[in-house]
Amino acid sequence: MQCDVFSPLPTQGNGLAVVVDGDGLSDEQMQTFAAWTNLAETTFMLAPGNLLADYKLRIFSPAREMLFAGHPTLGSCAAWLHSGGVSKEKNLVRQECGVGIVDIDVSGSQYAFVAPPTKIEPMPELQLDGILNALDIPVDSVLHKAVLDNGPVWQVLQLETAEQVLAVDSSRVKWPENRSIGLIGAHDSGHECDYEVRMLAPSSGMSEDPITGSLNAALAHWLTSDGRITSAVTIAQGTQINRHGRVAVQLRGNDVLIGGDTHIIIEGSVSL
Repeated sequence: MQCDVFSPLPTQGNGLAVVVDGDGLSDEQMQTFAAWTNLAETTFMLAPGNLLADYKLRIFSPAREMLFAGHPTLGSCAAWLHSGGVSKEKNLVRQECGVGIVDIDVSGSQYAFVAPPTKIEPMPELQLDGILNALDIPVDSVLHKAVLDNGPVWQVLQLETAEQVLAVDSSRVKWPENRSIGLIGAHDSGHECDYEVRMLAPSSGMSEDPITGSLNAALAHWLTSDGRITSAVTIAQGTQINRHGRVAVQLRGNDVLIGGDTHIIIEGSVSL
């Protein structure tokens, strides 16, 4: 199946290929097929190895396997249910992947995964200077900075405003000097979204990712860790590349949930 994730408008989110019957495929076959789809991620669903899980998921970019990713988690869950999957527990799907078990709430029209733990570390000043120089960001526009790790590793900056986030020229990011960079800034009150996010990823072969569930999950943990967000928020992403990404962040006790719409766009069979 091919899904579109994190947008209420089909084809305005982030595309995902899902092989719902991945058992028996070799690592080489999975990586070759992921390179052929040429999407940011392709997933393969397998029988779970953990008795608690409903299925096992392997996630591949065109170049490598990934421990965890957000839009592949929601899109694969939707594809599994669409193809007849029945979870062990009502309204809850448990996905086994590289970071362990990820719970996905499927009780509503928007599915939402429980964001895996995020390691938060200070960003060295030399690293900050490199990002600011590469992207021509004024130092006085940076409110907070950190290095976040929830499987992928993110260099993140919170800027003063969403407008400053949108003004950054992603073409200035060059590989391999810059790793994945996450930017977030608040919209003015009255805007339909609370924050604007961008993920600049030269290592992925593109200058900017449309909508990034794993980055938003890490950012949500970071922002809640010191009380910068204390209630549900809506995040926009993809604006500068003509996508209509919308990520719903919910707080439930100690859990952070990352949700959004998923549309099944293509359904068929493939022979490898």
